Amino acid sequence: MVVGAFPIAKLLMLGVKQVSRPLANTLKANARRSPFFRAYICQPPAQIYHWFEMKMKMRMMGFKGAQVQPLNEDVAADLGSELLGEAIVFLVGGACILAEYLRQSSNTAKKEEELRSTLDSLQEQVAHLSLTVEELDARLRENNRLVLSLPAQATKETLDPSK
Repeated sequence: MVVGAFPIAKLLMLGVKQVSRPLANTLKANARRSPFFRAYICQPPAQIYHWFEMKMKMRMMGFKGAQVQPLNEDVAADLGSELLGEAIVFLVGGACILAEYLRQSSNTAKKEEELRSTLDSLQEQVAHLSLTVEELDARLRENNRLVLSLPAQATKETLDPSK
């Protein structure tokens, strides 16, 4: 097995997600005991959920206009605390997914930046080599011109003994 095949970040996210379940259960237990939590945090979402669920069921069965009776306080508090616990687990899972997405996108951006800098460096080297080739080509033409002019100078010197 390759050492880097299982990233530690994924393992940590899984651990956080597993810890969220007992945290949600503790919060649910505290919500059932606290009168403020029961009345203002748990019961309203439970009543809305119950009303919406019953309306949908009645529409599917063909009953229109039927009244939905609200839940009693204990059942609403239990349902609300269950909804709260599930919402916490869902939010923790969503946060883990978001964190993993952000981590992956930053890794991708880092790799793209490295590739871009490598490409820029290679383009700079190609430009430098192109200038060097042009310079060497100019020197080669100058040397060829000098080499071609040497026999002409040699014949001039042999013809003109005064020099």
